[in-house]
Amino acid sequence: MRALLFLAVAANLLVFGAAAAEPPAGASSCSGCHALGAKVDTAVPRLAGRSAAQLASEMQAFKSGQKPGTVMGRIAKGFSEAEIQAIADWFTAQK
Repeated sequence: MRALLFLAVAANLLVFGAAAAEPPAGASSCSGCHALGAKVDTAVPRLAGRSAAQLASEMQAFKSGQKPGTVMGRIAKGFSEAEIQAIADWFTAQK
C-alpha cells in the first residue's frame, strides 16, 4: 500500500513539479486522494495553501471521530499530534 502511495506522489511531482520542501513522513500518502496540482479535476479538496490550523483541526476531528469520513478517520488515527502538525505546516507552505 505504501509503495502504491509513493508511486502516486512521485508521479504527481514529475507532472506538477517538486514541492517547496521535502514532505514530512506521512504527507506523501495524502496525494493518493488529494491532488497536488491545480490541473487535476477532483471532488476531493486540495490541501496545498490551506491554513495549517484548519488542516490540523480537521485531521484531529477525523482522528477523534468527531468528523465522519470514509477513510480519513482510519488514516488520521495513524498519525501522532506532531506528525499531524508537520503535515499541516507542509501543505500550508505549498502554493
